[in-house]
Amino acid sequence: MVGKYMIMPDHIHLFCSPIKRDAKNVKEWVAFWKRKASIEFKHLNQVWQRDCWDRQLRNGESYSEKWEYIRENPVRKNLVNKSSDWLYQGELNELRW
Repeated sequence: MVGKYMIMPDHIHLFCSPIKRDAKNVKEWVAFWKRKASIEFKHLNQVWQRDCWDRQLRNGESYSEKWEYIRENPVRKNLVNKSSDWLYQGELNELRW
């Protein structure tokens, strides 16, 4: 399940959580997502990195801290003056701790 997300011109951040305990690992989930997106958006097929970077967050405080850092990506890249002006971010599901 995807919580918050940030889409940048050259990468995407997805805060996600498994729906059930025996869920597949993150790398398998990302591979599935890339396949689905490649079918839907055929012109993106050549842009995927072979791997992904994942980090396990242990509590709500860590989630908030990481999200605040990621929210500033568009500002650090000089794409907007305020992170709230970046249109390509949001939350699909509330991930509760």
